Amino acid sequence: MPNTPVTHTTPTAAGGSGPHPIIEVQSLTKSYAGRTVVDGVSFVVEEGEIFGILGPNGAGKTTTVECIEGLRVPDTGRIRVAGLDPVAEHAAVTRILGAQLQESELQAKLTVREALELYAAFYPSPADWRPLAERLGLTERLATRFGRLSGGQKQRLFIALALIGRPRVVVLDELTTGLDPRARRDTWELIEEIRTGGVTVLLVTHFMEEAQRLCDRIAVIDRGRVAALDTPAGLIGRAASSTTISFTPSSPLEHAVLAALPQVGSVQSKDGRITLSGTDETVNAVVTLLARHHITAHQLRVADATLDDAFLDLTGA
Repeated sequence: MPNTPVTHTTPTAAGGSGPHPIIEVQSLTKSYAGRTVVDGVSFVVEEGEIFGILGPNGAGKTTTVECIEGLRVPDTGRIRVAGLDPVAEHAAVTRILGAQLQESELQAKLTVREALELYAAFYPSPADWRPLAERLGLTERLATRFGRLSGGQKQRLFIALALIGRPRVVVLDELTTGLDPRARRDTWELIEEIRTGGVTVLLVTHFMEEAQRLCDRIAVIDRGRVAALDTPAGLIGRAASSTTISFTPSSPLEHAVLAALPQVGSVQSKDGRITLSGTDETVNAVVTLLARHHITAHQLRVADATLDDAFLDLTGA
């Protein structure tokens, strides 16, 4: 991690003071065999933030980050990492960018210790890999050969290898795939520590809980294009219905009466239990309606929309 930590600041609106862009992607396109995979993607990642990329399988997420890493050459568009071109200045970019790829392999007979020592030798001033190994639960596996590691242990090793060069930017592509819930949460804490140390994190994930907890901003990519770019709260606010109300009425209620309430998105009934989608205004209207008709709402539940809801609304996936 960088020797000089920076204070994290939430990105500000254009024209205001705040952190500087460290990743710039403008009008990026990439096609394979005549099929467009990335179609005019643009976004900016501010220094010191955790920036998430969400999208359905095949949406173009991994191709986009591989272009940022310099592993693929864009067909058109402009990419800069700390002002550097990832293709033309690839060697310089590798000194400031660490990456954990979606699919990676090492030689099967290489031990965890040998892998960590090897990657440390690539950098003039590497991080001490021992605390990294301890933090990622790899200390007891240092003598284990790569080919004998579980999928989750391999994933943790690749995270350590991505951080060993003290990068300014780290790209993590599906970093918690294959990890159990405890290991996943430990990894989330590690990512938060990485950002606190001054590292910018570009996180590709399909875990909504992960994105909602970690990311300052999220780009939702769908069919090769940016469908939305906002904070997690901003994306959730875009959901068609921000609140779900469910209850079992003590007396029958006609759907038409409920559907006429303010901001109701849908009304469903199953086994006597009613579920409505709407807003905070809908909640107040339902409570008022029930009181007026002297109906008791048994097992009343009110739940806010989640990032899952916003994602489904934006992508239909």
